[in-house]
Amino acid sequence: MTEFLQVTTTAADRVTATNLARSAVAARLAASAQVSGPVLSFFWHLGEQGEGEEWQVVLKTTAERYPELEAHLRREHPWDNPEVTALPLAAASEDYLAWLRQTVSAAQ
Repeated sequence: MTEFLQVTTTAADRVTATNLARSAVAARLAASAQVSGPVLSFFWHLGEQGEGEEWQVVLKTTAERYPELEAHLRREHPWDNPEVTALPLAAASEDYLAWLRQTVSAAQ
């Protein structure tokens, strides 16, 4: 099932997160995206510990489309080094996976 991925990124505000989600789905790089937040984040950045509110974007795609999705998120994101991570979907209904595969098919 590693053919299918859940990809996450974060943004500083709702508008940016929404734009990232909307543009990735519009380009069929992700079949769906959810935006949630704000979430409280704790991190290291430029040698200092920080914390702040961020908005999380969760996208569903295929391993085949991941490189294009990552490139899109990095290009459209205002941060120099945004989080873009992916985890394999361990399980999902066959109908959902068929829909996901069809939706992000490059042949659209």
